[in-house]
Amino acid sequence: MKVDGTIDKYKAGLVIQGFRQKQGIDFFDTYAPVAKISTIRLLLAFAAIHNLVIHQMDVKTAFLNGDLDEEIYMKQPEGFVMPGNEHKVCKLKKSLYGLKQAPKQWHQKFDDVVWSNGFALNQADKYVYRTFDTSSKGVMICLYVDDMLIFGTDLEEVDKTKKFLSSSFDMKDMGEAEVILGI
Repeated sequence: MKVDGTIDKYKAGLVIQGFRQKQGIDFFDTYAPVAKISTIRLLLAFAAIHNLVIHQMDVKTAFLNGDLDEEIYMKQPEGFVMPGNEHKVCKLKKSLYGLKQAPKQWHQKFDDVVWSNGFALNQADKYVYRTFDTSSKGVMICLYVDDMLIFGTDLEEVDKTKKFLSSSFDMKDMGEAEVILGI
């Protein structure tokens, strides 16, 4: 949906029947943190005080990025059943929407990618990451599920971060931040 409330585009997707999953068999842990609204407000105030550049990005199909720790099998999707193999099932290789562990797996994947690129995790809010060099140039990323704000000391730092993130995930660059979570 666009900022003015109009529909941007229609989407459809394959969703697994997560309500059929059994804890301890099909999944073990489902918890995934999200940035606190108070943290987002604090970062926006910090950015205003320190004249930081703020850009916004969206991770397209975020929950499909997670790697599965468990073996998950599903029926063949309707319309994609292979002739002669009607009674066979599919083994998932990646997370799907509807899986109970999809949010946790997405969070773990994002953590792994940003940590491997030199970002540090904020201990007070597990969805805020930062990296600064010795001259105090750098960025902070605040992630709320699949929406992110990138706070940078300058546009060059923000652009480097966008490029790195876009090389790891399918991203939508929304430019300068306008609205996130209604703020």
